[in-house]
Order: sequence, then C-alpha cells, then structure tokens
Amino acid sequence: MEIAVRRLEEKDLASWDAFVSNHPEGTFCHRAGWKLVIEQGANQKPVYLLAERDGIIVGILPLAHRKSLLFGSALISTMFAVYGGPLASSDEAYDALDTAAWAYAVNEGITALEYRSVRGRHHNNGGWKKDQAKSATFRGALETDHDSILAAIPRKQRAVVRKSLKAGLTCSWEKNIDIFYDLYAESVKNHGTPVFPKKLFKTFLEVFDQDVEIQIIYAPDGSPLASLMSFYHDEYVLPYYAGGKAIARRYGAHDYMYFNLMLRAAERGKTKFDFGRSKLDTGPYKFKKNWGFEPTPLAYETRLADGAVVTDLSPANQKFELMVKIWKKLPLPVANFLGPPIARHLG
Repeated sequence: MEIAVRRLEEKDLASWDAFVSNHPEGTFCHRAGWKLVIEQGANQKPVYLLAERDGIIVGILPLAHRKSLLFGSALISTMFAVYGGPLASSDEAYDALDTAAWAYAVNEGITALEYRSVRGRHHNNGGWKKDQAKSATFRGALETDHDSILAAIPRKQRAVVRKSLKAGLTCSWEKNIDIFYDLYAESVKNHGTPVFPKKLFKTFLEVFDQDVEIQIIYAPDGSPLASLMSFYHDEYVLPYYAGGKAIARRYGAHDYMYFNLMLRAAERGKTKFDFGRSKLDTGPYKFKKNWGFEPTPLAYETRLADGAVVTDLSPANQKFELMVKIWKKLPLPVANFLGPPIARHLG
C-alpha cells in the first residue's frame, strides 16, 4: 500500500508522540504539543504532517508557516525550537514528507523550507542548502547523585561550581512565570534581542505540564538573580530559556543553577543532559564546553525556490548591527512592549 501524507488530527496526538519517542532522532521539539505552543503562544500557523501506510504512522514532520512583512515568509521545522525536521521509518516516508512540505510551500508562495535537523539528509542537492556548521548542540550523560555529578565536571569548572555553592544562593522550583519572564526579558534586552511574548512561556506550562519546570535562583538577600525554563523528554533534561541580571555572574548564579538542575533531573531518573544549541566559538559555546560537553555540529537544511536566498535573522548579522545597539539602550519597559510583536517571528 502506498504512503499517504495528511495533516495531524486530534485523534493522532498519542500516536504522534509515541512515534517521536520510539524514533532514535526524536526530540522534545518534535512532540505534538509544540503545535499548540506555536499556534496559541506565538500566533503562528502550524502545519503538522504525518505519513502513514495502512493506517500506521511511518513518518512525522512538524512545520510552522511564518508570515512576516519584515522578515519574510518561510516554512520552518520547528519554530522556537533548536531541533526539528522530519522523522520517518524509511527513505520512502522521508521523501513523501519532503514532497508534501514543498507542495504546501509552493501553493502558499513560500520560497524557503527549513529543517532544523541534527543530521541532514539532502547533501546540498535537489535545491537544498546545508548550514555549514554555524551552530552545535551539546549532549552528554548525566550522573546519578550529587558527588558523581560534581566529579564529572572538569576541574576548572568544578571549582567555579563549588564556589557558587558557598555563595549563599538558594534555588526555588516555583512555577512563577512573572519572575522568570522579568529576568529573561532583562537578559535578552541586554543582548540586543527582542523578547518573546510572555504568552509563549505560559503556553509551554499549560501544554506540557509536568514536563516543564521553572527554576529561580535567589541572592543571599532574597532578590531574584537568574531564571531557567527546562523541558523533560524521555531520558533527557533540556535547559532551554535562561535569563538573569548582570550581577548574577558575580555570584556564579548560572553555574549554581545548572548544577541544581542536574541534581533535580537525576532525582527524576533522567540520564542525559542536553545543553542545547550555541553558535560556534561564542561565549555560550565555550561555557558549555567548560562543563565537559562535546559539541555536535547541527546540519540545518533549507530548500529554496529558484532565485531565493536564505534569510539570516541572527543578531550577529551585520545588517542588524545598528538595531542591536539601539535595542540595548532602550528602557526595559519599552523593550518589553515593543519586543513580543517582533520576536514572535524570530523563533
């Protein structure tokens, strides 16, 4: 029987997530709940495709249709995610999903189809262009208890963590979206980046429930210093959205925060730590290497229509250099007001 591709329906949710969990390249970012986050949290249009043969799912492809006058139109797998792209059980199913996705793009006048895959499949052919390893992801094993987790951290970074443990900091696991968002918004503004809508983070909490945690780090005087939203998926914990005040570095608050997350995840039975994506040779890239995680280059791929070019929305793009400088100088309330309508197209 031939493979048929159709849209995800409510009745398919459990089967979709089961397929993701059973696939060796499945990630939290592939889960069906991400569809609601894109739709309700960022007001973007999800296009979730599944391939099936004789009623059995043999492939899935989560997509989002970004429409923006400022940043252009694109079909992305997956918006607001570091991972994405199709998952399938055969080359035939992969090809069927590719064909259906490109047919949708052509029908909608979209000139770029982007897959945020860890491992690319297309090798710069058939109109596809591969990102030449601009970013890497950092994954590694997670030990089971306090002493073994600390011992697994390289010596220099371990000394930094030990110092943070003596700084009088406290870690709270309250799901306080307001404190989290204030710290996150201040942090991204200081980097010259518009902040995502608060609704995005609220939707993560609503949709994924116990698979999402918010962590707040407090200074000795009780003031909040740093915050982190993390996701849990199968054997993994993924620290994802982090923020903090400039003074947090003085206390080693982020080192303290990630170490406490490792302890928390081990208590929950997780065995792998996914430090997420960073651009090569940046501060975050070096920070993650210092923790002992080796980088795996990400093979993002984009299929372009004839004459189209890849749109680089990175803050490092010289095209946005002036905007970044101006954004850093904005008062925080102004940045928080102007940022979300812009940032919902940048995920």
